[in-house]
Amino acid sequence: MKIEKQIRRRKFAKITMGLIGAGISFPYVNFGKPNRSKAPIVGHGDFQYKVHWDWGKQNPTRIPVKDCHEMVQDRKGRLFLLTNETKNNVIIYDRSGKVLSTWGNAFPGGHGLTLSREGEEEFLFITDHDRHQVFKTTLDGKILMTLDYPKETGKYEKAEQYKPTEVAVAPNGDFYVADGYGLDYIIHYNHKGKYIRHFGGKGDNKDQLKNAHGVCIDQRDPANPVLLVTSRATQEFKRFTLDGKYLDTVSTPGCWICRPVIHGDNLYFSVIVTKNWGAYDGLVIVLDKKNRIISAPGGSAPVYQNGLLQEIEYDGHTFLNPHDVCVDQDTNLYVPQWYSGKTYPVMLERI
Repeated sequence: MKIEKQIRRRKFAKITMGLIGAGISFPYVNFGKPNRSKAPIVGHGDFQYKVHWDWGKQNPTRIPVKDCHEMVQDRKGRLFLLTNETKNNVIIYDRSGKVLSTWGNAFPGGHGLTLSREGEEEFLFITDHDRHQVFKTTLDGKILMTLDYPKETGKYEKAEQYKPTEVAVAPNGDFYVADGYGLDYIIHYNHKGKYIRHFGGKGDNKDQLKNAHGVCIDQRDPANPVLLVTSRATQEFKRFTLDGKYLDTVSTPGCWICRPVIHGDNLYFSVIVTKNWGAYDGLVIVLDKKNRIISAPGGSAPVYQNGLLQEIEYDGHTFLNPHDVCVDQDTNLYVPQWYSGKTYPVMLERI
């Protein structure tokens, strides 16, 4: 969180000086707009996409966004977007980009959005790092559970140390909260919100994390489900058992990855930055079942030399600051963008 605040200040200063030089006084415009004259086909191999920049675009006076953080899709095919704009924290789209409804004005630090399925019912988990809380809600916004900072761990002296960024829900209903902007612990709860354990924490050991930004349950091997946790500042993600035992680390050099998203046999990440936090140079990566990158929409083709991934180059025009990936039933992608001039999500149509 500290890094992102510094970025905001640098970008604001840079943008403001440019606007002043142009004789414009308002501070927030759709800056850094991609060069849309380039061919809007991105990705590699079997994972190529046509870019639809205007898919989710709305009238900002009616349905504004601030930072678009995460998206999920329910059984009906509706797409739920979380933004930290408190005029409408949650925006519900159909797949054509039409807004069906909106709700929420209580999440100024709304960051993580996770869909939970319990039998025939579906629920949402929302993390708010400004409020230092996690919420479980119905799909139409009724709050069913509120979790405060995890003092049961013995690691937190005050709520302000806890800045949760993500939730992952296990098949048995247990859930895991990533404190990605706080102390980097993963806190494990049962389905009723009772504390079970914690693990991780900020540090350099193999079982520790640095910016535990995202978390998900990987069930691609049904007999051995594991927890994937982003360690974004070290450009890698780590695999843990569901009871918190460290397994191994997968490196993504040059890729500051956000949350892991599983669809079928593939793993997806938005990469918010590749080289320079002061520029727009993010992309999306697709990994196979062996956790090797096979496509990089918005970047150069992934190359491995002697088993090591070489750094991927941003293409210079597709994204601003991609923050999440939502994969629909046709494997199209929807990409919300953080701190990108209040832009709406980009849609990538699988070809």
